[in-house]
This record gives sequence, structure tokens and C-alpha cells, in this order.
Amino acid sequence: MGEAWIIDGVRSPRGEGKPGKGALTHIHPQRVLAQVLNHLKDRTGVDVKDVEDVIMGCGSGAGDHAMDIARMATLDAGWPTSVPGVTLHRFCGSAQQAVNVAAWGIQSGHQNLLVCGGVESMSRPAPLSTDGFTANNAHLYEQYPLVPQGISADLIATIEGFTRTDCDNFAVRSQKLAQEATEDGRFKRSVVPIYNDDGTLALDHDEHPRPGTTLEGLAGLKPAFEQMGAANPSNDSRSFDQICKAVYPQIDKVEHVHHGGNSSGVVDGASALLLASPEYAKAHGLKPRGRIVMSATAGTEPVIMLTAPAPASELVLKKAGMRKEDIDLFEINEAFASVVLKFLKDFEIDIDKFNVNGGAIALGHPIGATGGMLIQTALDELERRNKSTALIAMCTGGGMGTATIIERI
Repeated sequence: MGEAWIIDGVRSPRGEGKPGKGALTHIHPQRVLAQVLNHLKDRTGVDVKDVEDVIMGCGSGAGDHAMDIARMATLDAGWPTSVPGVTLHRFCGSAQQAVNVAAWGIQSGHQNLLVCGGVESMSRPAPLSTDGFTANNAHLYEQYPLVPQGISADLIATIEGFTRTDCDNFAVRSQKLAQEATEDGRFKRSVVPIYNDDGTLALDHDEHPRPGTTLEGLAGLKPAFEQMGAANPSNDSRSFDQICKAVYPQIDKVEHVHHGGNSSGVVDGASALLLASPEYAKAHGLKPRGRIVMSATAGTEPVIMLTAPAPASELVLKKAGMRKEDIDLFEINEAFASVVLKFLKDFEIDIDKFNVNGGAIALGHPIGATGGMLIQTALDELERRNKSTALIAMCTGGGMGTATIIERI
């Protein structure tokens, strides 16, 4: 098997994903991604006519994200029409899946130069036409009555015994570390500015972090999913909480511990990485920063949904012939506080290696773009610390997890 080299990666700032309030909300997601693509082109100096595919993740795929946004954004960027694009969907893990698929193409020898990453403007939600994850399929729903992810996160906390204070303490950690990283300029290498159509600056920094967040401040926030848990889905006479209890009868009730302060932020953004074969990179003077060592995906019970980061991480280590002690840094997406607390409980790693610059609770989670951003953050931090390897993992909808190991070159 050949190697897949990471030449470089860039991302947009994460803009607040509230319609009309965030700095990127008025910019079409194709335009956001197109600007990121051109920043990557300019940063690396690559001849884009040689790019064999642009592989992008997107968690929506409808509305303004429809019609193969990877191809449309590539055209919007002004790249040659000979450069194709394909859009992948694995919920929150879409961008990480795009990077993994790109690595496979290069490692197998089928391709030599690929761009990969993802995009999501969460301020432009997709129109809803289904009853949820099971998409109006009564037969599937009878087997797996999937619930909204916020309910799943509260179910994890209930089963594992994570309290509201546990979740809030982790959220404060995320905000504190993100603030330190921002003040120290650790995100500057990857973050590129996004401009309005008239050429004026729209955004050049992450909007979502809340410096100075305290445990006392978070204590005043109301649980975000308690009212939802008491509501009935359109296709069931039971409430979401009752569904959870039916699937997990060992609980007395669902403890609703998550709120806007200990859940991932709703933001807009895009990410892109350039991957090349060693042969192409050497022939064209492209200097690599790292390589993809191994990737893996895993599935878990889909009602609880968000517990697969640890199984995916265990699998990727096994496939790579490595141990968790071989990993210098872990980047696990902070979809909800209980998700990362569950990972830490199951995986038993040194907390000082874990999300050392904060995570999505502080920075935000632009669904289809986040995986690419996490890989970039990990690579930047490996270089800053003069370390070697990082493991990146995410939970996704439907009870799945994605994982990637990268190594500096």
C-alpha cells in the first residue's frame, strides 16, 4: 500500500450559525467553500488542473447544500471544468470520511492528487420532509425508533451517571483551552479569511467561543432537550423519553443535562486539505506536512447513537498495529459533553493529550466540515509541540463513528 501525504489544509473561521446574525450567514455555502478552495490553491501553489477529484462532506445535501456542492463550489471557485467533485454524507463525520476516502484513493494507487474536506452552513437548515433518521420507513422505525441527537446525549449521561455539573465542568474546560489557543495564535495557520461578494472582509476569526465562561454562568441555562423529550414524534404515541426508556429499561427516566453551553455550537464553515502521492509531491515540489496512517469506521446501537468514537478508535489502532500509548494527541469531536466524557471513561487516556485546544463546545461544529477542521487542528498542534502522531475521532448520526490516525512528516 502506498502513502497518502497531507500537503496542507485550510479552513474558514467558524461563523455563528444563527440566520442573519453570524458573519457568514449571508454568504452561500458554495461561495464559502469556493473561497477555502482558492486559499488552499494559493497556499500550496498546486496546479489545480492536476486535481483528480474534489471530495467533500456535507451533512445536509438539500436546499442550498444540494446538487453535489463539491462540484458546484469547484466551479464557483473558477477551477478548470475538468476538475470533478463528489459529495459524501456520513452525518457529522462527513468531512472526516471525505479525507479517509481521499487517502484510500491515493494509497491504492488509483489517484495522485485530491482535495478533500467539507462544508456546512448551519444557518441555512435543510427543509424537513421526513419523520427523522428513519425517513418515513415504518419497518425500520419499528426496529430502531431513533430519537434526536440531543435526547441521545442525555440518554448517555443518564446511563453513565454523568451529572449536569460533570458536563458543565467539561464545557468550561473546552472554553478555557480554546481561549488560550486563540490568544496564543494556534489556529492562525489553518484559518483563512472569508470575504463578501464586494471584496470586503466578512470574517477572519472564530465567532462562537465565549471567553470567561464559568460554571456559575452555565448553571443558569435551562436544559435544552427536556421539553423535546416530553414531546411525541409524529409517528409514535410515545414521547421521546418514553422511547428511550423502552429501549433502555434499566433507567427510571432520562436526565436532561445538556444545554447550549455544554453542547457543540451551531456554526457555518468549510475545510479543505490537499492530499498527494509521494511520487506526485516529489515531482512537483510539494512539501508534505504529514501522512494518513490508517482510518476506520464503527457502528453502535443507533438509539443511543453517539457512543462510537471509542470503538472506532480501538479499531483504527488495531488496524494500524498501534496502541493508545503510541498516540501523542487525541482530537475527539465535542458533539455533546456526555459524548466526550463517555470516550474518556471507555478509553482511559491522559486528559492532557485530549482536545488540548478546546473543541466544538467552544468553537462550534459545522456538521459536514468539522472532520477536516479537526485533522488540521491536530496537525498544527503536533507541529507546535514537536510531536508525531494524532488520532481524530467523531460520533455521527445513526450510531456510527469515524477515526483517522495521522503522522507528521
